[in-house]
Amino acid sequence: MQGKVPRSELRDRMNRFKALMDKDNPDWELSVIFGNINTYYFTGTMQDGVLLIPNDGEAEYWVRRSIDRARDESLFPDIRAMGSFRDAVKENGKVPEVVYLETEVVPVALFRRFQKYFPCSEARPLDAQVAKIRAVKSAYELSLMEKAGEIHRYVLEDYVPGILQEGMSEADFGSTVFSAMVREGHQGIVRFGRFNCEIVVGQLGFGESSIYPTCFDGPGGCYGMSPASPVLGSRNRLLKSGDLIFIDNACGFEGYQTDKTMTYMFGRSLPREAIAIHERCLSLQDEMAACLRPGTIPSEIYQSVMESVEPAFLENFMGFESRRARFLGHGVGLQVDEMPVIAPGFDEPLQEGMVIALEPKKGVRDVGMVGTENTYIVTSSGGRSITGNNRGLIPVY
Repeated sequence: MQGKVPRSELRDRMNRFKALMDKDNPDWELSVIFGNINTYYFTGTMQDGVLLIPNDGEAEYWVRRSIDRARDESLFPDIRAMGSFRDAVKENGKVPEVVYLETEVVPVALFRRFQKYFPCSEARPLDAQVAKIRAVKSAYELSLMEKAGEIHRYVLEDYVPGILQEGMSEADFGSTVFSAMVREGHQGIVRFGRFNCEIVVGQLGFGESSIYPTCFDGPGGCYGMSPASPVLGSRNRLLKSGDLIFIDNACGFEGYQTDKTMTYMFGRSLPREAIAIHERCLSLQDEMAACLRPGTIPSEIYQSVMESVEPAFLENFMGFESRRARFLGHGVGLQVDEMPVIAPGFDEPLQEGMVIALEPKKGVRDVGMVGTENTYIVTSSGGRSITGNNRGLIPVY
């Protein structure tokens, strides 16, 4: 079993959350956490239960199942068994009129069941406060992310070139990459906060598959298995000489993930124009990485890059045709899509210890998605990549 989240980590997270709630919502009385990811963040375990965080007392984690596992793997100081929310409310007395909860996560039906026993009249969001404190990683968290980055770098940069064979399908490719990542220590699941976002390995494809439209909010594309399962890769698209191979995926270690994109040229080189576009994306990533210092404003990084790019290059930049991502990078951690985002509207300064994936990419007709992505830690000397520094378009001839 993995190491337990240290008690000092759990205490610091709770204290920072309460302090931010006091600042943003001075009259708050009770916060309620249901979601697995936030529950894990605050308690070090994720069970079927509810975490109650009162303003004027200590938090309590009420667990329906499994109380035994929760107590075995968590150092959270107050874990209690419950059969239903009725048990929890008996110990908490008067319920405030307003509770704060994860409005981006909690289904209406679950809230109604909770409200039956905790008869509050209003629910307000605490999503932004949790996102802000999760955005700044501790030394403990960074150590796990660096391990994820090491696995990620090895598999995509060193391992993958040796498994590419003419005639293999995208599904074969994705399955082989997944197996290798798990063997090296990947946690076996990729987690996003975005509603209805389902990912197995990542977005991947050969040639034109990598610019095929998807509902995923990112620059790359993917055919997937079928309309009912648009993930992993097509069983029918087979690798052939001259193909660009594209993979954009996450690797997780003990909860914490990194995000990385790698590209390969199979059989022969890509057209010179596509290589030049790829190299321009690399230079943009380098420029952005240098800006990942405490105090820098994410929206200003975005604006600076977009203003520096020549108008002709903007066509199909960060996507293909009408499907374009409106960001250049995003926070990463327990979920792949965290705060902050390198995009308009994100005006709070970066802080040391934030972790951001930068992904300038551009779709090229009849070739696919070129460009790059690596995960960086914000430091006083600029972003430090924890997923390697390979420039991509690795030749496999």
